Amino acid sequence: MNKEMEFFILLLESYAAYKHTTADEVLKLWDTLELTDFIFEMIERYHIERIENAFEDIDRLIAQKQNKL
Repeated sequence: MNKEMEFFILLLESYAAYKHTTADEVLKLWDTLELTDFIFEMIERYHIERIENAFEDIDRLIAQKQNKL
């Protein structure tokens, strides 16, 4: 497993804990909103920031997608 995937999994699990849910549920949401690939592509940015910044960004992305539905 490469380092990007390892960090993506860490981010996914940490975000799930932050939201008091499971990584499986978070991944389903990201997939449904077509955000998974985008979030994975942002790994380099998220890796150098505080993880809370990544959570805020992901929350914003989710809200934007849900508002378009």
